[in-house]
Amino acid sequence: MSSFLSSTTGAAPPQDMAARKEAMMNAVRQEMAIQNAQELMNKANERCFAKCVTKPSGSLTSSEETCLSRCLDRYLEAFTMVSKAYTARIGRERDARLASQ
Repeated sequence: MSSFLSSTTGAAPPQDMAARKEAMMNAVRQEMAIQNAQELMNKANERCFAKCVTKPSGSLTSSEETCLSRCLDRYLEAFTMVSKAYTARIGRERDARLASQ
């Protein structure tokens, strides 16, 4: 039975296996990023809609549109700030681990 990452003709060279593994990891990372972005937008929409649209009807009033726009902008700004801080922290921790090795 062939391995998930090996070729059908036999064992692949180590460089080929490493490239395949890296490509697979990149594809998984990309899919996770897409899912995270979708989840973020769904949560933002739910929270902002609940906050801004108190009496749902067939269309939004101008004040509801303004509220939704501002709410989503603030939500995304906060997410961006947290993401940058988290990314910086992860980078510092990785650098500290590498320096201590």
